[in-house]
Amino acid sequence: MGWRGYKNGRLLAAAAAEFDAFTTADKNLSYRQNRTTLPIAVVVLEAPSKQLSRRLPLLPELERTLSGLAPRNVARVGNQH
Repeated sequence: MGWRGYKNGRLLAAAAAEFDAFTTADKNLSYRQNRTTLPIAVVVLEAPSKQLSRRLPLLPELERTLSGLAPRNVARVGNQH
């Protein structure tokens, strides 16, 4: 995709051109972006660790969340503190 080095708003804009939602483990991304200008829906995965085995159990909740998520919205999936 050629997105290496893209960050924050530029990354979200590039993702919006290709996808309906952006999934990230960056818990702070939604606080650094203005929701009203987000070009894409964002889902933050909140797992106990970055290991795939700890994130796989989040997939059913992620799927449910994505099915009802509209652009310019941020949702959190997983362990919410």
